[in-house]
Amino acid sequence: MKIGFIALLLLALAAPALATDDPVLAPVDEAATSPWSWFGDLLLREDHVTGLPPSVGNIQRTLGRVRAGVLYDPIPTLEFGGALKLAAASSANSDDRLYNDNERSNDVALDQLFVRWHPNDNTALLAGKTVFPLELSPMLWDQDLRPIGISSTASIQTGQFDRLALVAGYFTGNLPYGDNSRIGAIQAAYRWHEGEPTSADVLLSYLDFSSLRQLTLQGLARTNVHVGDQLASDYHLLDLQFVGRLHPGGWPLEARLDLLRNLGADSDRDGARFSLVLGDRRQPHGWEFGIADQRIQRDAAMAAFNSDDWWFHSWARGVMPWIGYGLDATWSLRLAEFHEIRDDATRYTNRVLLDVYAQW
Repeated sequence: MKIGFIALLLLALAAPALATDDPVLAPVDEAATSPWSWFGDLLLREDHVTGLPPSVGNIQRTLGRVRAGVLYDPIPTLEFGGALKLAAASSANSDDRLYNDNERSNDVALDQLFVRWHPNDNTALLAGKTVFPLELSPMLWDQDLRPIGISSTASIQTGQFDRLALVAGYFTGNLPYGDNSRIGAIQAAYRWHEGEPTSADVLLSYLDFSSLRQLTLQGLARTNVHVGDQLASDYHLLDLQFVGRLHPGGWPLEARLDLLRNLGADSDRDGARFSLVLGDRRQPHGWEFGIADQRIQRDAAMAAFNSDDWWFHSWARGVMPWIGYGLDATWSLRLAEFHEIRDDATRYTNRVLLDVYAQW
C-alpha cells in the first residue's frame, strides 16, 4: 500500500512536467504544433463511516488514485486517447463490495482507450473505453466509471448563445467481476445563453439497462429488489434535469433539480435530487460551498452504476453538505459529509470524505 501511494505521488508530480502545452516547459512553436498532449488527475482521500450495523462496525480508511493519459491528434478532425489508472488503499479488494465501491481499491488498469472523429464542427463520433458522454447527476451515474461503447454527439445553434444538443450511444457497463451489462442511452439538452453570466439548461435522458444477471449475482445490484441473480424490475430510466446558473461576479451560483422515474418498475420507482453550489473550487484560491438533498426509492436507479460516494445507492434518503477550496489551477480540497438513512433503518449513517484533488 505504501509503495502504491509513493507511485501515485510521483506520477502526480511528474505528469505536469510532461505536459507540452505548458509554455514555460516547452518551446512556444513546439507546443503550438505538436499533435501530442497529456492529461490526468489525482485523488487522495480519507474516508470515515459511522452508524453502520454492529456486524460491520465503523470504517476508517485511506485511499488514492492517479490517472495519466495522452492525446494524439494526427489531423484536426481525428483524436486518439489512452490513459492508465493506478489505485492503492489501506483496505483490501475483498472489502470493496462490503464498502459499496464501483471500482477496485487496489488496481493497475487501463482507464481509457478511445478514438474520436469530428466530421464537422457540430458533430463527433466516439468509440472505445472512456468517460460516459451523457451529463448525469450522481443519482444516476458515477463519473469515475469507464464504459466501453460507441456514441455520437451533435448540436444545432438556435440563437446567438442558445444551442440544442443530442447525445446517443450503446455501451457495455464494464464493472468488475465479469460484468456483461449493456446500456443504451440518449440525451437531449437545450442550453440557453450558454457561457453567459445568466444561463440555464434542460436535459432529458433515457437509459436502458440490460444483461444485468452477472452483476446481480456478484452483489453489485445492492439495494435493488432481487431474488438470487434475478432482479424484480427492469431498468428503463427516464430522467429530467433543470439547471440554472448565475455568475454576477466572483461567486458563481448553480442550482440543479433532477427528477427520475424507472419505467420498468411497478412500484418504488421514483427519485429526486436537488443541489445548490456557490463558488468554484476549480479556480485558484476559489471557495466552494454546496449542499445536495436526494431521495431514491428502491428500484428507481440501477444501484450498480450511481455514485459510490453515497453509502446507499437506492432505498434511501439523505443530505450532503460540502466545502471546497482551490489551492491553485491544479490542486483543490473538498470536505464533504453524507447524512443518510436507508428506508428500513432506524438510525442514520454518517460518512465524512476529505479529498485532495489535482487535475492537469
